[in-house]
Amino acid sequence: MTAAASSSPASVPGSTGTVTTSVPARLDRLPWSRWHWMIVIGLGTVWILDGLEVTIVGNVAGRLAEEGSGLDITAAQVTGVAAALYVAGACAGALFFGRLTDRYGRKKLFMATLAVYLAATAMTALSFESWWFFLFRFLTGFGIGGEYAAINSAIDELIPSLYRGRVDLIINGSYWLGAIGGALLSIVMLDTAIFPKDLGWRLSFALGVVLGLVILLVRRHVPESPRWQFIHGKGEEAEALVTSVEREIEQEKGRPLPPPAGEITIQQRKSIGFGLIARTVFARYPRRAVLGLALFIGQAFLYNAITFGFGTILSTFFDVPTGNTGYYFAVIAAGNFLGPLLLGPLFDTVGRRVMISSTYLLSGLLLFGTAWLFDRGSLTATTLTACWCVVLFFASAGASSAYLTVSEIFPMETRAMAIAFFYALGTAAGGISGPLIFADLTESGVVSDTVLAFQIGAVLMCAAGLVAAFLAVKAERRSLEDIATPLSVTGAEAGASKATA
Repeated sequence: MTAAASSSPASVPGSTGTVTTSVPARLDRLPWSRWHWMIVIGLGTVWILDGLEVTIVGNVAGRLAEEGSGLDITAAQVTGVAAALYVAGACAGALFFGRLTDRYGRKKLFMATLAVYLAATAMTALSFESWWFFLFRFLTGFGIGGEYAAINSAIDELIPSLYRGRVDLIINGSYWLGAIGGALLSIVMLDTAIFPKDLGWRLSFALGVVLGLVILLVRRHVPESPRWQFIHGKGEEAEALVTSVEREIEQEKGRPLPPPAGEITIQQRKSIGFGLIARTVFARYPRRAVLGLALFIGQAFLYNAITFGFGTILSTFFDVPTGNTGYYFAVIAAGNFLGPLLLGPLFDTVGRRVMISSTYLLSGLLLFGTAWLFDRGSLTATTLTACWCVVLFFASAGASSAYLTVSEIFPMETRAMAIAFFYALGTAAGGISGPLIFADLTESGVVSDTVLAFQIGAVLMCAAGLVAAFLAVKAERRSLEDIATPLSVTGAEAGASKATA
């Protein structure tokens, strides 16, 4: 890394100097290695926690409403009010921590957000009144929302461009590994022959804390993003980190690395103003902003149409005992994880536009078909679960691509805040109103109400797929700086570097 003399540090407010660096190109040309696996395990496993949390709450809703559970609460309050508060907390946490992530770095925040999650989950397990349960569901979501912004930023900035799409999708899809664990765990924890009614559900949350502590230990070894470092006046630290990683990978592979493909000159800054971030996202990239909103709103409504009323639908229409719904949920959770796992590589080869639009459209159309069969009375608990499994196989890949999309199509300085904003707005639209709307529709016991819930999710998913068909960005196998020019790139280098708007 060398300092450039052509630009004064005073030329940009908050600037600390001008540097020319090959750090992005050096990171993108790295082959897959043990170091990358450490990144995936240390950062990606948080989605398992989120899946565990949401699934446990959905499956224990019936038990919490029973006499002797230790809480005076109804099933509708758990799947409606508590679920909406969890999502509201996630939206607030994403915005709060997203801003801090862009300002103070990825590492500090992905440690802090996990700590918030751990403390709030532990307090949830100790709930003695409904208001306490609601409060700490909100705070648990607050920590998880912050994780989405900090983690997606760090992952995309550390993973080579050749693998970024599939890795991001699989990591986001790992939510469903947690869902499988939560579903199966709830079966054991709700068995009154093993645990009393007022203890089993508490132990379910406590096990989430144990898993979170293990992740915290692994995450200590995950480094700060070198991309964030060189922009925020820590160029020497970025250089040293990348050099050490290159040395480690060369030793592992037994051969020297190829030379990096180009450099970039940037004006280093300590922080980026919120006004500049907002103008960049909405004035400079309005089509991309529409794309991000459509993807997040579509997937939020589809998932709320199915998952928040899952247990209630099985119990109400098919007389499935509340203690057995976990088996069915484990099946659709497996389909959700297999979608990103099997389709993820295609996002790096076939391309973003084709895969994003097709997964959204297919899942929406298949959900329409499921609604039609359900309305006719043609489904059983087993065949309905099979239909959901197929729908969510495609929907999960599409939903995961929403996080990938907003993470890579805006400039690096705005990345965490962009993720936070689109996650918060899209999830607020579908994730706060969704549980409140769908809880009433699925609990009414009227077939047409549940059909309407399915159709709402299907319409918005198809609409998002059509938006993606026209507006999705060709980002496969391209560096982040090539997809969206960093705001800190100097005028002379903006045209000469690989980065283009």
